[in-house]
Amino acid sequence: MGRMGDKIQVNTLDSGKIKGSVNLATSETYRNAQGEKVSETTWHHLVVWSKQAEILEKYTDKGSEIAVEGKITNRDYTDKDGVKKYITEIVVHEFLLMGGNKTKSQTETGENKEDDLPF
Repeated sequence: MGRMGDKIQVNTLDSGKIKGSVNLATSETYRNAQGEKVSETTWHHLVVWSKQAEILEKYTDKGSEIAVEGKITNRDYTDKDGVKKYITEIVVHEFLLMGGNKTKSQTETGENKEDDLPF
């Protein structure tokens, strides 16, 4: 569970499949050996496919709080300079909109669009 770092980026691939990408920030707070409160944020790259990507695009924005369930995957590629890059991603299987941040349309109109959600 965390907050979206930006609006999801949705693209249609040459194959016709829809792919969404967004970073999710999770935070952990604890007390160190000196008793001081320490907060750490970790960023996770999410990959969301098909209808789920379209739903996140429609109903979320930067800062929206969501919970995800998925598979952690690792992949690598060689960039244009010939440098091998390694990526860890979470391929989302399911998600839950937590309502921690209202979307722009809800904020601007003052209306709650939860009745319009397709799930």
